[in-house]
Amino acid sequence: MPITRAILVLVAGALFAAACVGDAPVAPPASSSATAEVALPVGAAANSTDVGVAPAHSDQAGPPPASVSEGAAPSRTAASDGVSRGSSGGSQGAADRHPSEGDNPAGIAAATPAPTVAMSIPVNETIVVISAPTSTPTRTPTPQPTATPAPGGGPTIGGCAVFPSNNAWNANISAYPVHANSANFIAGINATGGTGFLHADFGGGGAYGIPYIVVPSTQPMVPVVFTDYGDESDPGPYPIPLTAPIEGGSDAHVLAVRQGECKLYELFASYVSGGSWFAASGAVWNLNSNALRPAGWTSADAAGLPILAGLARYDEAQAGVIKHALRFTVSQSQRGYILPATHWASSSTDPNRPPIGLRLRLKASYDISGYTGHSRVILQALKTYGMIVADNGSNWFISGAADTRWDDDDLNQLKLVPGSAFEAVNTGPIVTP
Repeated sequence: MPITRAILVLVAGALFAAACVGDAPVAPPASSSATAEVALPVGAAANSTDVGVAPAHSDQAGPPPASVSEGAAPSRTAASDGVSRGSSGGSQGAADRHPSEGDNPAGIAAATPAPTVAMSIPVNETIVVISAPTSTPTRTPTPQPTATPAPGGGPTIGGCAVFPSNNAWNANISAYPVHANSANFIAGINATGGTGFLHADFGGGGAYGIPYIVVPSTQPMVPVVFTDYGDESDPGPYPIPLTAPIEGGSDAHVLAVRQGECKLYELFASYVSGGSWFAASGAVWNLNSNALRPAGWTSADAAGLPILAGLARYDEAQAGVIKHALRFTVSQSQRGYILPATHWASSSTDPNRPPIGLRLRLKASYDISGYTGHSRVILQALKTYGMIVADNGSNWFISGAADTRWDDDDLNQLKLVPGSAFEAVNTGPIVTP
């Protein structure tokens, strides 16, 4: 090409590269307040997952940046169209610069899958060194029918079953009827941005995904100060060490399973200051119970659901089977939810937007025989257990635990799966606030 044009092309390319481097259900009866054991409906969803560890977090002072979800700051009760209190599972910013999009954090190479380790607690579970647990307010339960148990039982973490076998997270929904509005829900998701294809919001040598830890029964309790949604949070203290890993990005989730009592502690928009945890909201889940949040309540997730239950974990993928539904996000949802979700994340009344708690299933007709490795395991789980809309964020982003062993080349196969390969299943009516 002419010399002048060649020079211009080189200069433009250099400027672009520099810019890239800089981007661093029958509606439930009115609920007041009291937790109780409930069974879940056929097809309803509730809670499940094992341990992925992100880079260690050191004490952090000061609040995190504002959460991004549908263009809004963290607000759990939608005040305007498309407003959510959170963003995608792994953070909207991390999703935009996910290594599978073409870049990789400096110094982080793609992880090489490791062989399965035969032990009850995965090798990457972090055991950190609880005084007597603090009691939580009594709450009126949100009732549900019973779900079909997953054959062979569900997942376990730290020696604890991740919710009962008849919990909706662990329900086989492969034979559930297709939702009457399925086609419109799928079209609605695809019409609101993104590539229209599935995407793993985890990987990158452990840089992406939602970390969690397992702590022993002797883990000391730490005070928790709630900054935004204390009236919908389970009061502290929580047995979460101040050095626990915090999810990157604005959601800043912190998850911990306490052994012995088998309880799951989750925080949203978390940071450490002065020997205490500060968080926008928090929830404590009894892993031996099907109890839900009160109707209309959030949790550490916008949906009022547990987060850990819906994460794809390396150890189960490596073992060759994931026995629970996965968590995923959509950019725009409607003002409504389907149990076991108990909270909405939008003010939109568009009936073709997916409600929070909507469960999608990879169609039986979609051929996954050409997929390999962990992607094949994940796709089979999506056929058998499906995935649940848990928050507003990037369309078709499924959540996974942060783990250095994920192989991005393997996970990138998921980008070949179009959203049109999914269908919504009927797990109950949409509850509208």
